[in-house]
Amino acid sequence: MISTGRLVQALGGKGVFRERPATYEAIIDKARTGLPYAALEALAIRFEIPQETLVRVLALPPRTLARRKKARRLSADESDRLLRLARVAGRAEEVLGSQERAGAWLRGAVRALGGARPLDLLDTDLGAHQVEQILGRIEHGVYS
Repeated sequence: MISTGRLVQALGGKGVFRERPATYEAIIDKARTGLPYAALEALAIRFEIPQETLVRVLALPPRTLARRKKARRLSADESDRLLRLARVAGRAEEVLGSQERAGAWLRGAVRALGGARPLDLLDTDLGAHQVEQILGRIEHGVYS
């Protein structure tokens, strides 16, 4: 499981969160009240995720995205989906060694996923679990 520090860093770190949530419970509480919109932007920039992919993975139509940007806060459901994406992206960074490699891997076709891009599977919890399993295999040197 990814550390709280890496998860917060994937979401923008101190630039987004005034105080650093030290526990998963604190992060969960923040997600329940709605993560700041800046966390979404920070994640997209950090892992070079195109906006059209981001809106699909987070199930956010462009007009809703514009409203969230104006309100500067995501809903609880949107925050939960963003946390899922941040968790997997942070895990990819941990396994692959850099945010650049993690972003490229998330955007690229992966043979172990039947040629699918990991980002394309992150719109569901089961898809995210499948991607995390592949990352675990890579981490342990199993051919993937």
